Amino acid sequence: MSFDRLVPDMILPAVEAVSGLRLTNLLLALPSYINRVYELRTVDGTKLIAKFYRPGRWSKEAILDEHGFVADCHEAEIPVVPAMTLRNGSVIGEHDGFLLSIFPKRAGRQLEIVNDADWSRLGSLIARVHLCGGNRPAPHRVTIDPGQSLLTDVNYLRDHIVPERFREQYTGSCMRLIETSAPLFLGLERIRIHGDCHRGNILDRLEEGLLLIDFDDMAMGPPVQDLWLLLPDRAAKSSREVNLFLQGYERFRAFDRASLRCIEPLRAMRMVYFLAWCSRQTGDAQFRKNFPDWGSDQFWQREINDLREQMEFMPENQS
Repeated sequence: MSFDRLVPDMILPAVEAVSGLRLTNLLLALPSYINRVYELRTVDGTKLIAKFYRPGRWSKEAILDEHGFVADCHEAEIPVVPAMTLRNGSVIGEHDGFLLSIFPKRAGRQLEIVNDADWSRLGSLIARVHLCGGNRPAPHRVTIDPGQSLLTDVNYLRDHIVPERFREQYTGSCMRLIETSAPLFLGLERIRIHGDCHRGNILDRLEEGLLLIDFDDMAMGPPVQDLWLLLPDRAAKSSREVNLFLQGYERFRAFDRASLRCIEPLRAMRMVYFLAWCSRQTGDAQFRKNFPDWGSDQFWQREINDLREQMEFMPENQS
C-alpha cells in the first residue's frame, strides 16, 4: 500500500471518523518527506495537525513507543506536543489501512541560534528530554549502532537497491565504516532519544520558549546523536558550540564526553540511513520529482564519493 491512495477526499472523513470532530473544508498539506501531514480546522475554529504514517515504515507498537516517549516528556513539563486521544481510546487511529494521529497545532518560528545563551538553553532542553529517555526503553524502535542499525541498512541496500556494477564499491565503503566505527560505540549508553534533533524540529515560541517537535525518528541510541545535528560545522570546527551546549546539558544530566568522537561516524551512518530510507519510497508518485536522478550511474558514483569523503573525517584518519 502506498500514499498514492491517500487522496484529499479521504483525508477529512478519515480524521472525522477517528476523532469524532466536525471539520471545515480547510486542508493544507505541510512539508514532510516521510509521512503525510496536514493542517485542518474544526468548525469551532480549533487548528489541528493530522499525521498519516507511511505504510510499512513503523509497526503500530513502534509508533506507540514514540507517543509514549512524548507523553513522558509532557508529564515532566518538557515543551512537546502530545497527540490527542481518539474515539478508540488510543492516540493512534486507523482508517482504510492507514494509521494516523492528530495533534493540536502549536505555532512558532524555526529556531535561530544567535548567541551563547541559545546554545546553553538548547543543552538544557535536550538533557531534560534525555532524563525522560533513560527512564524506560523503547523495545520496538531502532537501536543506533554500527553493528545494528547501520548493518541493517547496508544489507538492505546491498540485497535490494545498489546496482551490481556499484555494489562492491558501495558495500565495501560501508563495511569499512562499520569496522572502524564499532569500537567507538562500545560501552556507550543507549536511551530513548529524539533521533532527528536538528533546528527545523525546534520551534521558538518567543515568550513561551522552545518547543521540540517531530519524534518520528525516535530511537534507542547514544545521547550524542541529539547534539551533532545542531552543530554549524564538523565536530572539529564546532568545539565552542559543543562546550556551550554541554554547559547547559550538564546542569541537568551527566554527558559522556568520550562519545563526541562518534559525531563524524554518526554523520556517515546518517548518509547510509537516508539512502536506505529514500529507497523505500521510490513507488511514490512524488518521489521522482524530489529525486529526479535517483538510481542513475551519476547518482551512485556521487553516493560512493560522498561516503568516501566523509570517511576521511573519521577519528582514525584525524591526526
